[in-house]
Amino acid sequence: MPRQLGDLEDAVMTRVWQWNRPVTVREVLEDLQQERSIAYTTVMTVMDNLHQKGWVRREVDGRAYRYTAVSTRAAYAAALMNEAWSKSDNPAAALVAFFGMMSPEQRRSLEDAVALVRRDASEEADTEAISTETEAVSNEGAAVQDREEPEEREEPEASEEPDEGADAGRESGR
Repeated sequence: MPRQLGDLEDAVMTRVWQWNRPVTVREVLEDLQQERSIAYTTVMTVMDNLHQKGWVRREVDGRAYRYTAVSTRAAYAAALMNEAWSKSDNPAAALVAFFGMMSPEQRRSLEDAVALVRRDASEEADTEAISTETEAVSNEGAAVQDREEPEEREEPEASEEPDEGADAGRESGR
């Protein structure tokens, strides 16, 4: 479970998430320097720490690394909310309190998200029902086919000896 990012880690990850492409330490440094005085080695250490913690992956590009986010900012926020919620001794009360803090716009976003999750769950249930139904029909068809296939019966072998009664009837008819 992720722990909350520190201020500088968050500033670095914000850029990695916003740019949504592989970035170098130099690019992040130059952008951060517009807001604060910071050393190259500090940014390099933070990005290395983020790599060690699994927040970014890196690939060698010449003499530098290019860093890419492992997950989205939304996934990070969701993990933090889930961690905080799971630590509550009364999760329902925690949710009520959380919803009470939301702005009308945030509540609309929540309603949209719940509708989306319900739609996806409904589609998933429909897909599972169709799959189960298809499997049942397939199994039923196989069972019917097993019942309908005639059993192989052995044909009686033709007698090599002629039927004497048949010959006698032929002779008497002459």
